[in-house]
Amino acid sequence: MNRQIVTWAIAAVLILVFSVTAMTSCTRIDAGHEGILVKLYGTDKGVQDVSLVTGRVWYNPFTEEVYQFPTFVQTVDYSPFTVNAKDGSVFTVDPTISFRVLPGESPRIFSKYRKEIGQITETTLYNYTRDAFRIQFNKYSTDSIISNRQSFEDKVQQALGDALRKEGFDLEQMTSGLQYPEVIVQAVNLKNKAVQQAMQVENELKVAEAQARKKIVEAEAEAKANELRQRTLTPLLIQQQFIEKWNGSTPLYGNSPTFFKNVQ
Repeated sequence: MNRQIVTWAIAAVLILVFSVTAMTSCTRIDAGHEGILVKLYGTDKGVQDVSLVTGRVWYNPFTEEVYQFPTFVQTVDYSPFTVNAKDGSVFTVDPTISFRVLPGESPRIFSKYRKEIGQITETTLYNYTRDAFRIQFNKYSTDSIISNRQSFEDKVQQALGDALRKEGFDLEQMTSGLQYPEVIVQAVNLKNKAVQQAMQVENELKVAEAQARKKIVEAEAEAKANELRQRTLTPLLIQQQFIEKWNGSTPLYGNSPTFFKNVQ
């Protein structure tokens, strides 16, 4: 009887172990991900074999592990760092990159770095980003960077994209967050201020010139009007205006009454 109880107990434990093992030995690879089946034992530093898996995956949790690598586009905003231009000026870079794992490249990436994608992003990809900026900055002077900023950033993105592609990643987009040295910023501000002041003086001169021209035009118009009035003020016109305003009294000029005095 006791032997039967022991047998049933062993069977129950085995069933329990099998159930737990079955529950933990199956996983499903989510959409937008690639699964990596890793055998934990072997001669290659604990990773004997790495293979790409999709969909539902059955594995031995005692000797195998399954990692998921996202294949959708990811964006990471790195902390700012400083780099030197060819002539020694110090620039600050605050980069943001968007990237994705190339299809089918997850096993190769994991075999090389033995890390999950988050760790690779914060270490390997960050180092590649720093190097891309450092190498390009060493090729450009301060003036060249400022006057050809778009071309400079395109070169950095191209270099970074080529480096990441060799590692199994595709660089979708990069922004540099480039910040100029403080002395450059101050010089640009002073230049802009001088330009604004020059424009203000030029505008004030234009206003003064316009006002002077206006006064000249008004004076010329007044002179022409006076000349015209003098030309039209004839003796006949004066007599006519006198008659129109005469109130009937006889004006006296000299010793004898007369209606009009000679008007020259």
